[in-house]
Amino acid sequence: MIKFIVDEQPAAKGIHYIHNATLGCEDLPKSDDQILIGYFANYELAYKRARMNWPTEKVEGCSKCCTK
Repeated sequence: MIKFIVDEQPAAKGIHYIHNATLGCEDLPKSDDQILIGYFANYELAYKRARMNWPTEKVEGCSKCCTK
């Protein structure tokens, strides 16, 4: 299973980026700014959970570590 986190602090345009923490993405936020989404088999499942948890927030996958 892969550990996915979301950045607590939004980036440009108010987007909270999802990161694959298992890979150790170079754009991972500081540990204080990470919110655990959970452990999933792939990014798509993590994205669905993030949308369920934060339905009003803009959430997208990091282009470096999360691919559809």
